[in-house]
Amino acid sequence: MNWLELAEQKRTEIIKELQKLIQIPSVLDEKAATEEMPFGPKPLDALNHMLREGKSEGLVIKNIDNMAGHIEMGEGEETLGILCHVDVVPVGEGWTYPPFEGVVVDDKVYGRGAIDDKGPTIAAWMAMKLVKESGIPLHKKVRLIIGTDEESGFRCVKRYFEKEPMPEIGFAPDADFPIINAEKGIANLIFTQTGSTETETIQFFQAGKRTNMVPDEAFALIFGGLHSIKQKFIEFSAELDFNGEVTQEGPMVKVFVRGKSAHAMEPDEGINAAILLAKFLQTVPLTPHSKAFVDFLVLGFGEESRGHALSLNFTDEVSGDTTLNPGVIHYAPAQGSCTQVSMRYSVSYPFEEKLSACRETLQDVGITLDLGSNSKPHYVDKEDILIKTLQKVYERQTGEEAKLLSIGGGTYARVLKNGVAFGMLFPGRKDLAHQLDEYVDIDDLVKATAIYADAIVELAGKNTTEVKTNG
Repeated sequence: MNWLELAEQKRTEIIKELQKLIQIPSVLDEKAATEEMPFGPKPLDALNHMLREGKSEGLVIKNIDNMAGHIEMGEGEETLGILCHVDVVPVGEGWTYPPFEGVVVDDKVYGRGAIDDKGPTIAAWMAMKLVKESGIPLHKKVRLIIGTDEESGFRCVKRYFEKEPMPEIGFAPDADFPIINAEKGIANLIFTQTGSTETETIQFFQAGKRTNMVPDEAFALIFGGLHSIKQKFIEFSAELDFNGEVTQEGPMVKVFVRGKSAHAMEPDEGINAAILLAKFLQTVPLTPHSKAFVDFLVLGFGEESRGHALSLNFTDEVSGDTTLNPGVIHYAPAQGSCTQVSMRYSVSYPFEEKLSACRETLQDVGITLDLGSNSKPHYVDKEDILIKTLQKVYERQTGEEAKLLSIGGGTYARVLKNGVAFGMLFPGRKDLAHQLDEYVDIDDLVKATAIYADAIVELAGKNTTEVKTNG
């Protein structure tokens, strides 16, 4: 079966399907969340859109508490799960093309979610349609499992698997090709500073909306002379080559800094506006409490993202460096400070030992460390039959070696007992997930559709006696 040729015939349909999904601004909206709309109206709209698509094709659909759902085809006692998500992170400012339109330019589809994860979702869905139309019998159920809260804590799939059985095997098209068999652990570290009863230089500091994004904006309200602060800022921003502005805000001065957003799994791809602002504020005379706050930010995150200054650094051969992203930062004198950090830690990371070492390092700086959430690392052995099968599929469809990779991002693969992340960002392509002007190459969409169709047939189109998992 020439899956690439069949996928190519659906190129126009693939583009239109992706555009329709991008046009639903499915960002988490906690303020509008209700029992009927757990994550707000738009993530639910995106879920219902996909379920309607499945129903229109005559496939079995199921909605789990408006949090997640699935589209199912095939028969058998075992299940192949393909885990996707239709929620997206906030868009930020400065897009070249509207983020919720799906504009096509130079053979690319632009929009929030184009590569994370609406493009891959559509590729997997269109692959299911190709397999259905081929008439190839399936000896397993194939479920496209669709979540709506992947970007904010996986509450959707947690609920889904409370009510639905775990697939025996599966993959998440939500990362890179060829195959990701190791995902770092993801911990939310909370660094806090107690409040002050004194009149502080810094009256307010705010940066970031999500821990899994590098903050692209930050601002502070401080007491001081507008002219002197403005002059210092002009010199400082020119030296470090970043943009921002200084304005009068009532009796205070507002200092605003622009950085560059990026995914928290590799903070060095972005420019953290909060850290730039903290570095600038170190040039201004500060009261002790305010100074302790900015000094901590610069000490912990000002020079590098690998955690050396906080004794959190660690690397291993399987998954590489541990990384830290201070994603949400707040300071107000009476409340103190709260810095929420997404730590992507190596597969063999000595977790408790490193957190203890960090607390010891912080003993004399007035900052305490607490653990918020913690999702442990995920790893599938390279000899597993799932890995071997997907390698065969990838190499057959691309003619390239299917190397195994590790990532700092977290995909739904980590909730599976035997699952990996499988595409759809191809080697050499720029990763714009969580960034401005996110896009997906249309050629890649078509190629991924072919790869997923082939994978479905290899994993679910053979008798259980032919393919066994090690899970």
